[in-house]
Amino acid sequence: MSDATIPTESAGAAPRSAESGATGAEPTGTGAEPTGTGAEPTGAEHGLAETGAAERGPAAPGAAESGAAEPRPPRTALSDEATTLDAADRLRAKRDAFTLDDVIYLDGNSLGALPRAVPHRLAEVVAREWGELRIRSWEESGWWTAPERIGDRVGRLVGAAPGQVVVGDSTSVNVFKAVVAAVRIAQERGAHRDQILVDETTFPTDGYIAESAARMTGCTLRQVAAGDMPTAVGARTAVALVNHVDYRTGRLHDLPGTTAAVHAAGGLVVWDLCHSAGALPVGLDAHGVDLAVGCTYKYLNGGPGAPAYLYVARAHQPRFDSPLPGWNSHADPFGMASAYTPADGSARGRVGTPDILSMLALEAALEVWDDVTIEDVRAKSLALTDFFLRCVEDYVPAGRVQSLTPAAHAERGSQVALRCADAGEVMAELTRRGVVGDFRRPDVLRFGFTPLYTGFAEVERAARVLADVLPKEG
Repeated sequence: MSDATIPTESAGAAPRSAESGATGAEPTGTGAEPTGTGAEPTGAEHGLAETGAAERGPAAPGAAESGAAEPRPPRTALSDEATTLDAADRLRAKRDAFTLDDVIYLDGNSLGALPRAVPHRLAEVVAREWGELRIRSWEESGWWTAPERIGDRVGRLVGAAPGQVVVGDSTSVNVFKAVVAAVRIAQERGAHRDQILVDETTFPTDGYIAESAARMTGCTLRQVAAGDMPTAVGARTAVALVNHVDYRTGRLHDLPGTTAAVHAAGGLVVWDLCHSAGALPVGLDAHGVDLAVGCTYKYLNGGPGAPAYLYVARAHQPRFDSPLPGWNSHADPFGMASAYTPADGSARGRVGTPDILSMLALEAALEVWDDVTIEDVRAKSLALTDFFLRCVEDYVPAGRVQSLTPAAHAERGSQVALRCADAGEVMAELTRRGVVGDFRRPDVLRFGFTPLYTGFAEVERAARVLADVLPKEG
C-alpha cells in the first residue's frame, strides 16, 4: 500500500488549544516499529486487496455501497475499488455484530458503536442478576471478580498476560493512580528523581492530573514533545507520561523506543492507550512497559462512560502503592480492618465498589473480539486510512484541506485529521448529510476508522461528501 500524498504536517504544528466540547470525552500519542509486531502488515497480507488498485484501472462492479448517506452517485474508479476492497475484507462480517444504520459513522475514536450483544446482556443482568438474585450475584454471577476477569480480556488486546490489567474507574482516576504510584516506585531508587515529564500535546486531563501529581509528590512538571521524550529524560526523571496516539492529529508515538530510553535513564513510563487499544498492536509485556491506562468506550465499544482500565506490570505489583487505597483493593476487604493491607496482584488497582452494569456491558461488548486478531485490525486500519487519504486527494480541490496525520504507517494511528477553514461549519454539514466525524478547535476535522465495522465504500462516500460540503472558493 502506498502512503497518501496529501500534504502533511507534523503533530508539533497542530493547534495547541485545549480540547473543545465536541462529542465524547477524549482522554489520550514516533518512530520505527512502535506497535511491537515487526514490519507493518499490508492489507494484502491480511486478506485485503491492495489499495493501489485504482491506479491500475477500474475494478469490476460489485455490490452496492453500504451505509450510503445520500442517493448513490455515479460510479468512479475509486468507488469500484471500494467494492473490490470490501469484497476481500476478512473482517467484513463483523459489521453485523453492531447496531448500525445508513449513517457513515467515523467517530468510533470518540464513542464506539453499540455491539448487538449488549442490550440482551444488560437486560439479563437487570432482570435476573439484580432483579432476582440481588446481593447473591456478587458471588453467584461473578460480579466480585469482574474487574480482573474483564481486565484479562482487555489485556489480550494490548499485549498483557493475565493478572496485570484491572478494569474500573475512569481514565482520569487511573492516570492519577498510575503516575503517583510510579513516582513512589522511582523515588525508592533515589530521592533525586523529582521530575515528571508529560507529553506537551497530551489530552488536557492527563496534563492536569500530572501537574497535580507533581505537587503531591514534591516533583516538578516538564512538558516535552512526545518525539523528544527519549532525549529529554535524565537522572532526575521519575516518570514520563506519554500518549500512544495523539488524540488531535492521530500521530502514533514510539512506544518501544521511548520506553527503552526512559528505562535507560532509570525512570518509569506510563502510557495512555485511549486511542490505540483496539486499533493496533500495543505489546505492553513485549516492550517492558511499567504502567498503562486507557478507556474502553472508543475502539473497544464499551459504551458511554464505560469503565477504564489500569495495567501494572507484574514486576511492579509488589511495590505498587496506590494513592487511592480503597476497601476493594484491601487484602481482606470484608475484614473491615482499620489498617490498610494491599491485595496482591492487579487487584491493588481497585478502589471502590465496581460499576457492575457498565462493566458487564463492556464484557459483552468485548465478545466481538473473540475471533479477531489485532494484526488483522491494524492491517485494515492502515488500508482504510490510506484509501480515505487517496479519495480526499482525488475528490477535494488542491489546497482546500491539509492532513495533520502522518503518511508513514509507523507513525499513524487509526484516524485522519484534516485542517480546513470553517471546520466547525463543515463538520456540522457533514453530520447533517449523514457523515459523522468530529471537530477539534480551531480548525481540525477528525475522522476515526474502526476496522470492525467501517467499510471501504463508506470511506469513499465520506470523501465524496466532504468534497461537496467544503465551501467553494471565490
